[in-house]
Amino acid sequence: MKNFFEYILFLSFSFFCRIFGLRLSRKFASVIGFIFFYFIPIRRKVVIDNLQNAFPELTENEIKKLAYNNFKNFALTLVEILILPGLDDKDLKNIVSFDEIEKLKQLYDLGNGVILLSAHFGNWEYGALSIALNIEKKIFVVAKAQRNTQVNNWIDKQREKCGNEVIPLGISIRNVYSALKEKKIVALVADQRGPAESIKLEFFGRKTSVYTGPAVLSLKTNSPIIYGLTIRQKDLSYKAVFKEISRENLPDNNDEKVKVLSERILIYLENVIREYPEQWFWMHKRWKH
Repeated sequence: MKNFFEYILFLSFSFFCRIFGLRLSRKFASVIGFIFFYFIPIRRKVVIDNLQNAFPELTENEIKKLAYNNFKNFALTLVEILILPGLDDKDLKNIVSFDEIEKLKQLYDLGNGVILLSAHFGNWEYGALSIALNIEKKIFVVAKAQRNTQVNNWIDKQREKCGNEVIPLGISIRNVYSALKEKKIVALVADQRGPAESIKLEFFGRKTSVYTGPAVLSLKTNSPIIYGLTIRQKDLSYKAVFKEISRENLPDNNDEKVKVLSERILIYLENVIREYPEQWFWMHKRWKH
């Protein structure tokens, strides 16, 4: 029953966002961010603790301001996702600008699978949809299932509206491997804390568990890793940036290869987050392990 009421509430918010339109919904997002930061402070302490760990040089007021902006940015992403049923292919194709999308096309044309790696940054959902439309290729999106099955089905339907295909996380490794061997583009979001038994690497100067799946898949399938991020601009448009993670000069030992490649991925992500810290999802305990 709880899941049903959550789903009805979710659909209601989506309906009202579509009625108001993207511009007005984005203004309403600022109100949502304000309410959840000051009056319903879910995850506020986690965000502040994470920011203090990542930016020890900032004052208490600077951390609080950054945390507040992070809540506003997350609220923006939320309403932008809720309005997805009201956007057509033309909207989604133009909502993100690309300076370097030719790099992704060139790698795909070489005849290898491509790992399109991303993070919970800016609006990652808009990124995958817009990329697929701009390169006119299906993207296989690996996604973790939400607790609420009905909400999860709604989100997956939006992820597939541009011809993409969702591969559920968990039982998906064989399907991901097959897609890469078949020279497809596979999108992964792997920026959150890895399992306790995983390797530990430095992230903002502190050791943390990481997911090594992207590095392992890249090495096993000889698929290049392209890190793609959609960066929200001041006018609330998006700019996509792409970075190929170098696989040159890796150690001979396979475990060390995985470690070094995973480290290169993490270093790139950290550098971008440092430039736009309010746009990353700080609401999980990144340094728990």
